[in-house]
Amino acid sequence: MSLILSLDTSTQNCSVALHDKGQLISQELVSEEGSHSKALTLLIEKVMKTAGFALADLSAVAVSNGPGSYTGLRIGLATAKGICFALDKPLICLPTLQVLAAAIQAPAEKLLLPLLDARRMEVYAAVYTADLHEVSSQEAHILNSGSFQEFKPLLAFGNGSAKWKETCAHTAITFVEEPLCPEAQYMGKLAYEAFLNEKFENLVTKEPDYLKEYMGTKPTLKSL
Repeated sequence: MSLILSLDTSTQNCSVALHDKGQLISQELVSEEGSHSKALTLLIEKVMKTAGFALADLSAVAVSNGPGSYTGLRIGLATAKGICFALDKPLICLPTLQVLAAAIQAPAEKLLLPLLDARRMEVYAAVYTADLHEVSSQEAHILNSGSFQEFKPLLAFGNGSAKWKETCAHTAITFVEEPLCPEAQYMGKLAYEAFLNEKFENLVTKEPDYLKEYMGTKPTLKSL
């Protein structure tokens, strides 16, 4: 048995799933932006209880590690690190766009273009084969009518695809209308493959893959 707990907090969804050798056993999801810090541990408890396992039974913990919400990514990675450190379990980090691509079943000839909204006409994007091998790595990309012309035929999806559809001049692209988001349920096979290949992360040094520099706000000092 190879039990892997998967966490995704990269978008407004907060999701947890448990897989055995890549096969889904149990999953939970809430969709409420800003609630991840409260919801994540509760979802983990519910998933493990539903499946009838304890955290000590895990073989590894996997987390969707970016790009996405800065706060969400930090919460997900910190929680995964905490479990791994406490129980001496290996940590697996997966690219969020590859997790999103795993939600699609496409013909072998199609290239997958998962797009996550990054505000205005900017998206986080990557290109994968139908069997999820990377063709173009994750990057922050400002969309224009000629974006991704070098890749064809393309299947575009995710919450960043809708704003490009009307201006896109790509002649070999299909847009998926269904609103797809990365979720923990899609992480099973990717995490199991990483587990078998021992692609584990350093619990001390691993950071979220933001792709863009975090721009925090400084508190304003009020005069007395």
